[in-house]
Amino acid sequence: MRSVFAASFMSVAATVGITGLSGALLEANAQNVDQDEVIRSILVEGNQRIEDRTIQSYLLVEPGDRFDSERIDLSLKTLFATGLFADASFDKAGPDLIVRVVENPVINRVIFEGNRAIDDDKMREEIQVAPRGIFTAARVQADVQRILELYRQAGRFAVSVEPQYKPLEQNRVDLVFVISEGPVTGVRAINFIGNEEYSDRRLRSEIVTRQSRWWRFFSSNDNYDPGRLEYDRELLRQFYQNNGYYDFRVVSAVADLTPDQEDFYITYTVDEGDQYNFGNVQVSTELDKLNADALRGVLSIQEGDLFRGNRIENAIDTLTYAAGVAGYAFVDITPDLKPNPETNTVDVTFAIDEGPRVYVERINIIGNTRTLDRVIRRELRVSEGDAFNRVLLDRSRNRVRALGYFKDVEITETQGSRPDRTIVDVSVEEQPTGELSFAAGYSSVDAFLFDVSISERNLRGRGQSVVARVSASQRQQYVDLRFREPRFLDRNLAAGIDIFSSRSDFSNIRDGAFTSDTVGAGVNLGFPLTENTNLGLRYRLQSDELDLNYGEVVIDDNGDRVTKTVTNDNGTPDDPSDDTTSTFFAVPSDLPLADVPSAKAVDFCSPAFNDRPFATCRNERAEISSILGYTFNWDRRNDPITPTAGFDFSLSQDVAGLGGDVQYLRTEVSGATYKGIFKDVRASLRLSGGYIVPFGDDDGIRINNRFFRGGSSFRGFDVAGLGPRRIQREVDTDGNTVRVRKLEALGGTAYYQGTFELAFPNYLPEEYGIDTAFFVEAGSVGLLDDVDIEPAQVIATTSDTTTIELSKYSMALRASAGLSVGWDSPFGPIRFDFSQILSKEEYDRTETFRFSTSTRF
Repeated sequence: MRSVFAASFMSVAATVGITGLSGALLEANAQNVDQDEVIRSILVEGNQRIEDRTIQSYLLVEPGDRFDSERIDLSLKTLFATGLFADASFDKAGPDLIVRVVENPVINRVIFEGNRAIDDDKMREEIQVAPRGIFTAARVQADVQRILELYRQAGRFAVSVEPQYKPLEQNRVDLVFVISEGPVTGVRAINFIGNEEYSDRRLRSEIVTRQSRWWRFFSSNDNYDPGRLEYDRELLRQFYQNNGYYDFRVVSAVADLTPDQEDFYITYTVDEGDQYNFGNVQVSTELDKLNADALRGVLSIQEGDLFRGNRIENAIDTLTYAAGVAGYAFVDITPDLKPNPETNTVDVTFAIDEGPRVYVERINIIGNTRTLDRVIRRELRVSEGDAFNRVLLDRSRNRVRALGYFKDVEITETQGSRPDRTIVDVSVEEQPTGELSFAAGYSSVDAFLFDVSISERNLRGRGQSVVARVSASQRQQYVDLRFREPRFLDRNLAAGIDIFSSRSDFSNIRDGAFTSDTVGAGVNLGFPLTENTNLGLRYRLQSDELDLNYGEVVIDDNGDRVTKTVTNDNGTPDDPSDDTTSTFFAVPSDLPLADVPSAKAVDFCSPAFNDRPFATCRNERAEISSILGYTFNWDRRNDPITPTAGFDFSLSQDVAGLGGDVQYLRTEVSGATYKGIFKDVRASLRLSGGYIVPFGDDDGIRINNRFFRGGSSFRGFDVAGLGPRRIQREVDTDGNTVRVRKLEALGGTAYYQGTFELAFPNYLPEEYGIDTAFFVEAGSVGLLDDVDIEPAQVIATTSDTTTIELSKYSMALRASAGLSVGWDSPFGPIRFDFSQILSKEEYDRTETFRFSTSTRF
């Protein structure tokens, strides 16, 4: 292989020499040849790929022209400017002009060697040379600089790039960039000079660049990047101005290479200035439909408030929106800031004028490597040709973010082809939309639980969602095939189909329980009512079969339970005075019983059993459910991902009874409000409730249609862990409870719940991707009818205790509090919930820890 730099030097030298020789030759010929002599023909020699006519088209002379040394010299320069030739010369043979050329080789392959930190595809996006392109030394040297810059942005300043080429037949070459990456150039320390109000540690947390530490192996922000320094200067300015320091400025930002040339010391010199408050705040406008005093009233800035730069931007957005409501789509709002150093106040006057009419010339979608353009465009509230509207652009950004397909969405504007035209660039960063989810929990009763499911929310980049879920846990097995098209028939109408089969058990298996087998299918439609509201309609047809697994009982010919008495000798075998007896219901393992030869074992809910619990056993049947429902949503959050203001509200109702065997009306309502308190501190409060009531011939709500809460829906309690439950209570002769055995959950026909959550910073390095939140859950489940409550029944007695089986329920408040920790790990988001019970009933089942994770693809 030959070095391109060596070849470049030879080529340039040859070019300069030949050019001078050509000029000298023409000048010598000009002394002996009459300038009026005419060129008879132009002959081309040395070309292999490029046709004669193409080369002749670059010349400034043609047959029939006179020999002109200046025009021929310009023709030579034109040939070199094309980049197609490594060498060229002109010669005169009588009346003929001979053009001799040496073509630049064609690049066969572009190869990168030694690169590990940056992959080949990334570098191919940056360089200009490409296979089947023309090889020129100047272009290769320019690409070397681009590769060096790419590595410097990645924090590698010791990188070296040596271009080499391998000649091939037919005037082709393989171009090889041999890269020696060198070590990553980190940031050993970040220091600040001149800061008195805020510590170095606090200021470091406000900028993007981080000091190099061993734990930041997942981040590149601790690599030195000179371009990032300017961004950090702006972040410091914003931080100080948002805390009242109007005069703040960054005097200098200096990066010094350490003596070992492995890291940089970064030093910021700042001038904090004094802290300012807002002074007089006014609104000035000459527009007829706008009232300055009314506009002043909508602003949240008050005289005497601490000056914050971001409140100026928020006020402009508020005034822009208010002007838009009044009918002014084009307004120009200019804040006039007048600082008063004597009083440390800043007077602000917002001048509102009717701005120039600007229209959207073009909308560019950038960065969507997977998602189709039309999926993004249909969420935008502006179209090409519409009037430019900042409020609608902000709404568009929120709608695109709400899709959940992108890690980040940014909308920027650039000048169009005319002053009244603007180009809108929507930049998105794709994120995985497939999800393989795992969930595990630790219950105070049942120890560990496990669940797994898989889904894809953006099928083939078309915005379609498909779920092929197989969920398996101790209590539930679920298979669900679901498909949803968000733009059915190219209209603003979502449609979907769902086929499912499930088997559920919400109680402890070892204590006997019900199992519910459900098979069904459904269809759904959804459409917007207004900008912030939408309505979803659905229909579902399903078959439910409920099987009560309470085991078997021993009965006699009359259908009564058979009891068994056992005598325990507690002393001398021949002295019966100290013997005790225990009487309990016989179980199948006691058969045959000599004193009851007709005894037999039957199912707990068998009609032959006289004392079978009617309220429980009436649920054991198979039914067809035909369910029609709707959901109304109202969303006024300021951000769909991390809201800091606004609210959302949802009302859902389902009616079963349009055919089938089941008749009920289920209603659920939920609403939440959000508030940003400080930076990175957000609070939310959600209230929800539900009620289900039978109608028609139904004599109650079957257990599989009732409400169950717990697990992820009520942290601190096990799945179906709170609410009505059958229990066995063992009491002594004085009536004191000795032991309580918790049996199956009964569910409830009503529930209420409130959830308060406070997200707060944990001061861990942001590269860890760990978020923390404090939560409080409060609510209850219950409200069963009398027909659903079994009377107490004695099932065993001894000389010391009596065991009673009964149903317990209460709408008394349950509450829990705890800490929720989320980790956005490289393997997917992981969440840990640690709970402490504040209020519960004796028969509730609790859990202190829950773990869940998902892997995205």
